[in-house]
Amino acid sequence: MANDAGMTKPEMRNAPACGLGRAQNGTDGGDSSFGLRASFVIRLSSFVIPSPAACREWLEALLGLCYPAVCQICAARRCTPEDGFVCQRCYERVRFIRPPFCERCGLPYPGDLTAPFECANCRELELHFHFARSAVAAKSVVLEVIHRYKYQGHLWFEPFLAGLLVRSAATTLAREHWDWLVPVPLHPTKEREREFNQAARLAARLAAASGIPSNLRLLRRVKATRTQTLLSRSERAENMHDAFVSRAGVKLHGERIVVVDDVFTTGATTSACARALRLAGASEVGVWTLARGL
Repeated sequence: MANDAGMTKPEMRNAPACGLGRAQNGTDGGDSSFGLRASFVIRLSSFVIPSPAACREWLEALLGLCYPAVCQICAARRCTPEDGFVCQRCYERVRFIRPPFCERCGLPYPGDLTAPFECANCRELELHFHFARSAVAAKSVVLEVIHRYKYQGHLWFEPFLAGLLVRSAATTLAREHWDWLVPVPLHPTKEREREFNQAARLAARLAAASGIPSNLRLLRRVKATRTQTLLSRSERAENMHDAFVSRAGVKLHGERIVVVDDVFTTGATTSACARALRLAGASEVGVWTLARGL
């Protein structure tokens, strides 16, 4: 453990006895003690704090020792930390979602449509958001990377995942004048287990690119819900009922908010968040997610 001077216990055993007024034999240290103190001050004054660029180079070098600069999906081609360790060939397997799609939930439709339409899922469910959009389909390389990122803590994939969301959402959101991005909160128990909230990390990247601030102080998750993976559409909606509430003291006055999450399937989770925000006073709630389950 480091002390206030930033030295570990082994370092302290070899450190000069600065600040002590007496030598070990109990007599006045005199010039010897002063010399030790002066030597220590000189050493501190000569220490140079590395620049952020240098720190990043060291970090990349350390990552290179553990994870070679090759694609962590196919292991066949070179790539960099800025790529999220996903090569161009694997990137080309990503399917971006383009129109036509459901005006409400963003479900893509395989065909040529010229008029807006609403899918059967939206007609059958009570959804509290005004619209939902997703950057890419949750298939192939995207689905694999999301699972490794969330459940195995492979955070080096974050630049790749966030880049997909930013590419699709940042420019659109910036020109629509939203007040806040609000990531879907995890239950405290789940966040302690995972050690990070993937929605919050993605929202922070999107905030930096769009100029819309990310707000973590509006919502909290009050119910430790079951995993949604194996649940039906109706079971998902029931599972998320009253799972989110606005934080104590939060009163909104017509703000326009975008809820951010990693994956959209039926919309049960984001709709529950939107409901809590609208009850708190939001005038409009949209949704943007990284991926869309198809």
